[in-house]
Amino acid sequence: MRFPTFAAVVLAFLTACSPSFNWRDVRPEGTQLALLMPCKPDTAQRTVPMAGQLTELKMLSCDAGGATFAVAVVDVKNAAAAPTAVAQWQSATLANMKAAPNPAVAPLKLPGLKAAGVLVKATGQRPNGQPVSSQTAYFVQGSQVFQAVLYADKMPLEAAETYFSGLKFD
Repeated sequence: MRFPTFAAVVLAFLTACSPSFNWRDVRPEGTQLALLMPCKPDTAQRTVPMAGQLTELKMLSCDAGGATFAVAVVDVKNAAAAPTAVAQWQSATLANMKAAPNPAVAPLKLPGLKAAGVLVKATGQRPNGQPVSSQTAYFVQGSQVFQAVLYADKMPLEAAETYFSGLKFD
């Protein structure tokens, strides 16, 4: 009878010590962006319409602590088209999550980036109708347009702070 009790205590201890967030440095290929992600990201890419043309969207994403963390980049090939791409991307993201009206929008300064980006905080719905909160950063370097996003049922504020403050350009 002692072994099952000991095993239960050890299992409880190991579970309690298991970190939800295992932060690591990540650098999306072909960019000068560096960021922290709380788990090993998966990669994906697809062709999307952006700023009046088809372009390749590359994404890194992972799930940790009940939240989804993702960073995506498109190269619109023309820096003048970047503001249009940001506006379209922001609008599409908010529409896809059926965001509540008037999301909070604030400027976002990133180390190594001359122009400020924006951070958009919104609430909406997942595809299954469940509520979701998001924080999404949009920023541009040259002709590359970036989106860093965090989706969660309940926003993990400390993780959000770590994620967004870890964005920087070399």
